[in-house]
Amino acid sequence: MSDDNKVKGPASYFPSIEKTYGQPISHWETVLAGLADKTHMERVTVLKTEHGLGHGHANALVAYFKSKAS
Repeated sequence: MSDDNKVKGPASYFPSIEKTYGQPISHWETVLAGLADKTHMERVTVLKTEHGLGHGHANALVAYFKSKAS
């Protein structure tokens, strides 16, 4: 894959997130939709404490979800 075709930004974490936690990205989008009243870091904390995600993966999901909603 050329550098022009590589996924960049938060979405570049998606294959690892799906493999590590056994859930598709759509699952995490549903979880995050239920946290709409929370700040970025509050959402990250929920993903880490209640779902066992690492900080980088949780942060990438929240950043992607927020950018998609904009």
